[in-house]
Amino acid sequence: MIQTEGSNSDVHWARVRGVLRSEFGDAAFRSWLKPIALKDVANGKVVLSVGTNFMRDWIRSHYLDRIQDIWTHEDPSVRSVDVIVLQNPPSIPAESPARPSTNSRGGTMPAEGPTTAEQPVHDGHPTPLDPRLTFENFITGKPNEFAYAAARRVAESPTVPFNPLFLHGGVGLGKTHLMHAIAWHIRKRQPERRVLYLSAEKFMYELIRAIRFKDMMHFKDRFRSVDVLMIDDVQFFAGKDTTQEEFFHTFNALVDQNHQVVVSADKSPSDIEGLEERLRSRMGWGLVADIHPTTYELRVSILQAKAESIGTKIERGVLEFLARRITSNVRELEGALNRVVYHAALVGRDISIETVKEVLSDVLRANDRKVTIEDIQKAVARHFNVRISDMHSARRARAVARPRQVAMFLSKQLTTRSLPEIGRRFGGRDHTTVMHAVKTVERLCAEDVGFAEDVEVIKRSLEG
Repeated sequence: MIQTEGSNSDVHWARVRGVLRSEFGDAAFRSWLKPIALKDVANGKVVLSVGTNFMRDWIRSHYLDRIQDIWTHEDPSVRSVDVIVLQNPPSIPAESPARPSTNSRGGTMPAEGPTTAEQPVHDGHPTPLDPRLTFENFITGKPNEFAYAAARRVAESPTVPFNPLFLHGGVGLGKTHLMHAIAWHIRKRQPERRVLYLSAEKFMYELIRAIRFKDMMHFKDRFRSVDVLMIDDVQFFAGKDTTQEEFFHTFNALVDQNHQVVVSADKSPSDIEGLEERLRSRMGWGLVADIHPTTYELRVSILQAKAESIGTKIERGVLEFLARRITSNVRELEGALNRVVYHAALVGRDISIETVKEVLSDVLRANDRKVTIEDIQKAVARHFNVRISDMHSARRARAVARPRQVAMFLSKQLTTRSLPEIGRRFGGRDHTTVMHAVKTVERLCAEDVGFAEDVEVIKRSLEG
């Protein structure tokens, strides 16, 4: 029998489980978190139970801090959470679809039906933020130092320095980390400011729900009354006219009140196809900060910091091997290190390059692919803030022609494609055009140090 202090303990536990599932994924949830049962809540202490010593130790090492943090958000009176072993733990309560659940990249998602006074959607349910994603845990280097400085300025400034702050970059490069860091910093330094962080998908969900239940006034009040609105992955607004319309008016209302807006996307505002021109213009009003692909040196630093944070000593040679072989993004890099560490702990093996090769054989194969002309075009377009379609167009304006020449130059350097084939991939151009582009870029690199550095940065990002 579960003994609880008050009638809300099972509700809090259901919400905590919902957050854990969204943050750690279904596989980890089924393996490690679903078997946990709530045993007791009394005098500010929560006691959970599992069936084995191994499960208890694993939960304490990898999840307990996060469970306590989430529970404290749900119930500030809770001061501690512990896990004990029961050979026959209480049955696990079913997760009712009527309970609110949360998304790791958004605010609390209310149960189906209109929001009521008993279901506050902002102040009563703080946006779940990952405590690991702070400025102190963000490793900086040349590819991300500008975005980091901009995010820090927004978080520390008592006024609005630029509106909006638009962060953009590829998957897993740190956009979400910086947004969480901004929110944490503001909440700690200026707790009176109301901060709302959520994904673009969650914003759309809330809008659809408000329209369905004829609750638009509540929706508008919620999003237009905050001091800082942060929306992740706004590229998902593309092609969704109603969502864009509402976000446009929300954006204008907040800016008019001098309230901060922070958004992120995988592309710059001008490169997000399917976005209304007026919204594209608004998003480019403030500061647009790009996060470039990581360099080898930055990846080594990230791995060193990650190893220290989980208390595992790993030889530098192993970290350097991972940094050379896994170049796609930070998320995959950290995931690979976690996988190696957990495997070594479970089977009792030392972490060596041989162990890494064995455990990460699938990941290493995926990262061994060759650079393609399409990869080069995307990297160049992202760096010079032009459209991918400009790589194939007939436009001759220097702002477009120069990046196109750089892409042709790198295609000649980094691929085995012939000049005629490269020309065909750039809008059916002749091979002599490619030759001219190569010679032009070589000459400019010799004459202009800044231009040469741009080309080298793109090349490093492609080579990893």
